[in-house]
Amino acid sequence: MTSPGGTSVNNPQGPLHSGGGNQYNYHWSIGSGDPLVRAGVDRLQIVREHRLRLARCFVRPRGFGRAADRLAQPGSAVILQGAPGAGRRAAATMLLEEASAPGGRIEELQSKPEEGAPEPSPGDRYLLDLSRVGENDYSAAQHTLMMYRSLVEKYGARMVVVSPAGLEWMLDAELAPLAVDIERPRGRAALSRHLRVRGVRFEYEQLSTDELTHMCATAPMRELDRLAGLVAQARDSARYGTDFTHWRDEAMAAATNWSQQVAQQLREHRGGPERALLLAAAMMSGAAADTVMGAASRLLELVRHPRDETPRLAQDGLGEQFEKLSLVREGDGRVRFGGLAYDDAVRRHFWENFPELRAGFRDWVEQCTALPELGPEDRRRLVGRFAEQALSSGRPDDLCVLVEKWTQPSAGGRLSAAAATTLELGLSHEQYGSRFRSRVYQWATAARLKPDLARVLIGVCRHVISATHPEQAMVRLRHLALRQGIPEALVQEARSALLQLARKSRRLYARSVLPLLPGRRPEDGNLDVLLALLDPVDLRIEPPWRESTLAWRAVMGGTPSAAWCPVVQRWLTRLARREASDRVLGALLLAAAGDRDLLNQLYVTTCDWADSQATDAVGQLGREDRMRTAEAFRREIDLAQGVEGISSGPSARSTREGT
Repeated sequence: MTSPGGTSVNNPQGPLHSGGGNQYNYHWSIGSGDPLVRAGVDRLQIVREHRLRLARCFVRPRGFGRAADRLAQPGSAVILQGAPGAGRRAAATMLLEEASAPGGRIEELQSKPEEGAPEPSPGDRYLLDLSRVGENDYSAAQHTLMMYRSLVEKYGARMVVVSPAGLEWMLDAELAPLAVDIERPRGRAALSRHLRVRGVRFEYEQLSTDELTHMCATAPMRELDRLAGLVAQARDSARYGTDFTHWRDEAMAAATNWSQQVAQQLREHRGGPERALLLAAAMMSGAAADTVMGAASRLLELVRHPRDETPRLAQDGLGEQFEKLSLVREGDGRVRFGGLAYDDAVRRHFWENFPELRAGFRDWVEQCTALPELGPEDRRRLVGRFAEQALSSGRPDDLCVLVEKWTQPSAGGRLSAAAATTLELGLSHEQYGSRFRSRVYQWATAARLKPDLARVLIGVCRHVISATHPEQAMVRLRHLALRQGIPEALVQEARSALLQLARKSRRLYARSVLPLLPGRRPEDGNLDVLLALLDPVDLRIEPPWRESTLAWRAVMGGTPSAAWCPVVQRWLTRLARREASDRVLGALLLAAAGDRDLLNQLYVTTCDWADSQATDAVGQLGREDRMRTAEAFRREIDLAQGVEGISSGPSARSTREGT
């Protein structure tokens, strides 16, 4: 099982098939001049649904209760230790889920913080997964862990850490009291839970075969999750019988036996054309026969296989070639393998047994995505299957190479959707997700950035990274929003995404202000972003007082009054409607404190607003409300200037303007 923090696309099937588990279909669309978006997909909802499913499937391991007790108090941290495959990450996620607080959040931390440490709030929950950290890096990771722990303790948050298996002896003595050992749950209980959650009916005795008993006793939790997914897939396909025993046997064959059968099939078919067709059918399973044959021909050309000089009429026809390789051509002309998830085993065999060809397979996939006969759904399946194999074979950079190639100007934007899907799969991967987030940061801060790649980066920051790592999404969006050399429309799109994040969270609002304060050249656009951030339109929170004061001071001091006065007046309208607190006025006064010109401008702005009709989307304000709000603010401005007792009504405007 995986956690929402690292893998929101969990072993997807269908368009993004990877052999079992949940199905999350990602549909990216791009039109002329339109931003790259995902149609009908709410990433936050996907994360919530995944957590809900995890909670329904979860079987508590031994040691879970002790860890939960230690995490009960705010400011607590727990380090989970255990063997690989024991479900440590799932246990960490469930510990945090059960320690939830109203309005709290779960966020995954980086083992190498970027651009400052997080600023927790009470009730925040953090996951730090160090399970992939090696011996050489574990000491440095523990220093980061200690820093996180002090912040969690100081602010009353909670944190669960997944430690690397086998490195318990390296745990610092200061951290040792936080460690809790967990043991692998009972495999049969876990498999039963996964089957029931998927709605698969069975008798408990039907799980007692020798092969299944051995798998339940030894397999990692994620493999039992995958097995349950294969059983459900066999049931839903209606091709493998009508009762549980048939579905179970087919799923067990797919999970354990196909690798040997694939190896035997390749021993029987050693010719290049046959093997190319096998791999093409596995990568394009579900595509039309002509598309599969075209992909096989491309692969033969790429590996420079000698051409078959036999006249075409003397060669085997498509039906004969498919029959020799046990391929099924459906009535609508689409090609598939007969065995459940057999195509997955074929793909895995080629990537595992031909390592010297992996770069060639990557280039082949690049070429295949441009095939004119390849439809959008076929292209998504191809991208998902390639990503699965590249990541499982330890080649995440292959995905990055394709993202860059598919967003080159020469591609004309036609493959931006493929690039976005590829990048999302990398970002959603449990092991390599942090690596892809770092790569997005490198792209966003690079000296040169292609427009199509910038558009893809904005999309994944807005829709993918923000769901589980909002602070990291904001960092990347800020760099994109302040970039030079990309179209203004993309700059505005990045700013819109940044503002959308910051406007719904006081913590994110505060984190977005400080990096935008003066220190950069005004033409970089930081003051424009700050001004937009200060605007109450679409703001869903009350801005944090300290940061909004700093932002107002920067904007008032660095932009013409004509730019920021309308924003002040919109705040006055909000105050008059009792939709904001007087702290907003305090921030404005403190920002202008000591600057007579700014205070005078605030005064005049307030008078203008009081004399106006003060209409907005809600409607026109009553004169009494406007005068009451304006009078209170003018009085505060007088006090700030030390001019108590002087009339502060509308008749004082000429005096102020002439000061």
